[in-house]
Amino acid sequence: MSSDKCALLLVDIQNDFCEGGSLAVPQSDAIFPVVNEWISKARNEGWAIIASRDWHPVDHVSFVERGGPWPVHCVQDSEGAAFHPAMKLPSDAVRVSKGTAFDTDAYSAFDGTQLDSYLRRHGYGSLYVAGLALDVCVRASVMDAVQLGFSVNLIVDGTYAVDSDNASAVLDELTGQGVSLQH
Repeated sequence: MSSDKCALLLVDIQNDFCEGGSLAVPQSDAIFPVVNEWISKARNEGWAIIASRDWHPVDHVSFVERGGPWPVHCVQDSEGAAFHPAMKLPSDAVRVSKGTAFDTDAYSAFDGTQLDSYLRRHGYGSLYVAGLALDVCVRASVMDAVQLGFSVNLIVDGTYAVDSDNASAVLDELTGQGVSLQH
């Protein structure tokens, strides 16, 4: 992308992925001061703020009951699917729902959402990314963003992995794809 116009992408910061949720990422509550600081920065700079969310129907293919790898999580209109209240998400933030079909899973914020089209239409070429979880949906979203030609900056203190043992390998993989790490 040739544009240097920036957007902040907040990946799946939902109750079910935070401490106490059905698929809680360890230490996830530690991201809120960092994420909220970046939200303030984005607002001050006039950046778009985009929040992706898992928005699964009941009986989703990713659930263990259907043979998937995950417990029931982020069911549409449930408390678990809501954005976490500690995140100071502005009311005018763009919301992107993924994983909305019964028989198709989606880890990336770009998977089936047309987010890339929205970003291009509005001239955004650079993304700053935070959210949950580093080794699952954040990784998938960042990899897709790079493949789609966006410049990507990962906010390291604004993300944690489901499996903390994999975190450094994921960061190495992403930097190997040209992603800049923001500390």
